Amino acid sequence: MKFKDLHNQEKPLLIGNVWDVTSTKTAEKLNFQAIGTSSSAIAQILGYRDGEEMEFSEMEYMVKRIALNTKLPLSVDLESGYGDKPKEIVDRIKRLVALGVVGINIEDSLVTQKRILLEADRFANTLAEIKELLEKDKIDIFLNVRTDTFMLLQENIIEETKKRIQLYEDAGADGIFIPCIEREVDIKTIVDSTNLPLNVMSMPNLPNFDTLSKLGVKRISNGNFLFDKMYRLFEQITATVLNEKSFNPIF
Repeated sequence: MKFKDLHNQEKPLLIGNVWDVTSTKTAEKLNFQAIGTSSSAIAQILGYRDGEEMEFSEMEYMVKRIALNTKLPLSVDLESGYGDKPKEIVDRIKRLVALGVVGINIEDSLVTQKRILLEADRFANTLAEIKELLEKDKIDIFLNVRTDTFMLLQENIIEETKKRIQLYEDAGADGIFIPCIEREVDIKTIVDSTNLPLNVMSMPNLPNFDTLSKLGVKRISNGNFLFDKMYRLFEQITATVLNEKSFNPIF
């Protein structure tokens, strides 16, 4: 089944978020249908903060190692695109496609001193140019467009989200990703406002998978939360070893 078709199943596509070869092999062992990189996790491994602090070449190398060690469809978190102009972003996408990548996430926010939302019309125009350039070169890749309205806005979130989704849908997005959305009523409202498959992300109050399926969600991601918890457990277990002066807590 093609990656795009996985977004039209009866049940949502559960993405196994990965950051290295070991996590990739684990996702494959657990029978995930597809995997996606966590930019935040990869950045942390390399000593960076999330938000394109690492060089694209560094991220590209990690993606290459992951792609060489899996047969699963691979989507890559391209953050804001690693470029200021559509052609630069498309050049990045082409390099990922050459590695076997079948999808990307691209977001409508940018991290400088802090994360800010980009102007919606301008970002939509960028998307449209990206889509046009990809089609010109006959590159078929799933564009999962992330809007950070629920992450960054305090007021008029639903209205602004719906506006952005329509703009991005018109620009050629294949899917919409909304991190930090949690309430059932909000999820249902967004699902009903678009023809695009909706991707939600792990959150403390996110409904369970069956409920998300009934609401019409088509894709579920974990983001960096499992990665973060893994290292919290690493710290806790290591602290216990030091306190007990024994390796028994490991086993």
